[in-house]
Amino acid sequence: MIQPLPDPIHLRAGGVSVVLTTDGERLPAVLHWGADLGDLTAADLAELARAGVPAPVPNDLDRPTRAGILAEHADGWNGRPGLAGQRAGRAWSPLFALTDLAVADDPDGGARVRASGRDAEAGLELHLELQLLPSGVLRQRATVAVPPDADPEPFVVDGLALALPVPPVATELFDLAGRWGRERAPQRMPFVVGVHSRENRRGRTGPDAPLILAAGTEGFGYASGEVWAIHVAWSGNHVAYAERLAAGAAVLGGGELLLPGEVLLRPGESYTGPWVYAAHATGLDGIAARFHTMLRARPHHPKNPRPVVMNTWEAVYFDHDLDRLVELARVAADVGVERYVLDDGWFRHRRDDGAGLGDWYVDEDVWPEGLHPLVREVRERGMEFGLWVEPEMVNPDSDLARAHPDWILRTGGRTPITSRRQQVLDLANPDAYAYLLERLDALLTEYPISYLKWDHNRDLVDAGHGPLGVPGVHAQTLAVYRLIDELRARHPGVEIESCSSGGLRVDLEILQRTDRIWGSDQTDPLERQQIQRWTAQLLPPELIGAHVAAPRSHSTARTHDLSFRAGTALFGSFGIEWDLTATGPQERTELAAWVQLYKDVRGLIHTGTLVRADQHDPSFALHGAVAPDRSDALYALVQLATPLTSVPGRLRLPGLDPDRRYRVTAQPPGDRPALRQRRPPEWLADGVELPGRALAAVGLRAPALNPEQLLLLRATAVAS
Repeated sequence: MIQPLPDPIHLRAGGVSVVLTTDGERLPAVLHWGADLGDLTAADLAELARAGVPAPVPNDLDRPTRAGILAEHADGWNGRPGLAGQRAGRAWSPLFALTDLAVADDPDGGARVRASGRDAEAGLELHLELQLLPSGVLRQRATVAVPPDADPEPFVVDGLALALPVPPVATELFDLAGRWGRERAPQRMPFVVGVHSRENRRGRTGPDAPLILAAGTEGFGYASGEVWAIHVAWSGNHVAYAERLAAGAAVLGGGELLLPGEVLLRPGESYTGPWVYAAHATGLDGIAARFHTMLRARPHHPKNPRPVVMNTWEAVYFDHDLDRLVELARVAADVGVERYVLDDGWFRHRRDDGAGLGDWYVDEDVWPEGLHPLVREVRERGMEFGLWVEPEMVNPDSDLARAHPDWILRTGGRTPITSRRQQVLDLANPDAYAYLLERLDALLTEYPISYLKWDHNRDLVDAGHGPLGVPGVHAQTLAVYRLIDELRARHPGVEIESCSSGGLRVDLEILQRTDRIWGSDQTDPLERQQIQRWTAQLLPPELIGAHVAAPRSHSTARTHDLSFRAGTALFGSFGIEWDLTATGPQERTELAAWVQLYKDVRGLIHTGTLVRADQHDPSFALHGAVAPDRSDALYALVQLATPLTSVPGRLRLPGLDPDRRYRVTAQPPGDRPALRQRRPPEWLADGVELPGRALAAVGLRAPALNPEQLLLLRATAVAS
């Protein structure tokens, strides 16, 4: 007879409940992760647990299998095990008995559970930490340890992954794929029996990282359907997976993807895996809102208004001439730029991308007085000064590589394939690490630098550490974190952008120590519409760098109006990537108007709730930001392609208070494309006033925009 389970643990925060059980002697398993269950008594929880115990089925184990947070093969789980490893062919199937359990309320309103287990025969300990944050986001991580008195033979950790169960109603999967310049492309598939595994071996988050892996009810959209999602917060190799067993159990899980022999634990040593974040909500917008709320509540989340950035890359590339750069700074200040970033090309031997990486000294031939003249001109015009660096990389054609070839990540005596004519410095080498720390610290000490654009432009291939070339991605990732942390400790006022071939290092662990990410090297606004829409599935817009580039895209050769380029960049951390010295007065005046609009609405966009409307016609999209008190909202209607029908449909405006009245008007300067139409809808001329309920259910007649144009709409609450 199956005995009733002991009283489970009930965690509640942000409209989410998590119910855990230990069976009295095991590491925790999740009985429920999802909608808030309200106040349940101990008896209610016990009954809930008892009601969920499956009956044995023919030709199966005599005792029901439990899906623990750490799935254990020895407990009958025949899917992916949580801990994979061995000690000389032994200890490969551990079963942990609970040795310690602590539950505490966090001061900020969340709750935390710590649990420990031990398998004495395997000579292993396992420590779990689970935290339900006030936002309703759940995060968990695990540490595997070898006790000091264990067998001296090292335990090889092949993998440590944590999983959460999802119910049978979750029948569809959603994640993101992509490549350089086309990051964050959505893909859907049925959640069938088997494993959908997204394994990343690039040594960085990568353009094809899933960002989130979600499971949901059939047809879930932005605002509909029940959705469960996870994110693996790790900047090196990682795995995220969805698995459904033939017996019916289904989980979402993930962790670091370890290379063979990368983690060896001797007595007294331990390995801690990355945080795995998880969110449950209604619709993808609900998932995004949970992550955004969590990130905005961090103590180190950027508090100051996100400045308008001028980045020099697409303006001058490697042509660093003081007079030209000063003139660019002058024009930038005139249009309202607040932060000026000098990109690649300022250091020794760097006249193209084939030389100089690693030689982090200002090039005396190009800058005989150092960067001081440019920095002075920038700051005198009221702008902050920022600088591009790529510390983890080295060109073979560099003084550093010639002096220290042993500082390059390599497997034994073999040099890895070059990528972008560069290799990777072994930051786990103490001497290489010390060199980079000294050089970056010296630059930040000599110059009043407010911002580092920290780039990382290649995958880690054949990335061996030390003279033996042992696998080195894990140690490299931790060393990068230490380097950034140490620089931030020495220079706490400096902000850092995570840039990696554009948007290829985007994860919540790198964002523990950086202030924004560069959304993509792709600045074509049509491509950026998709990239930013899905980057915002995890990150709020204030963390996503989005710039206005030249009329003709340098990456796709498409040509776009300024209103489309600027209106796309508006919904991010706004900047400019354009040689403004080549523009005329009319372009500068229009750009200045967009810069002023960004300054006016960044408080709304960077604190508001992201909303996206499900559309029947894929040729257009509607997205926006709604103020926390729902008194104000800004929407963008984006015509992505030629519409399927000649008569525009209605715009339903999501996110407004159904019981308040709103005045909806076209927002200058984002009103021009619609007003230039031969017959715009009548209401566009002077706006319309309607209840939020009507705007959401009925909406407004859309104007007939040309492809690759957008219209901004402002909805402002009015007194009833």
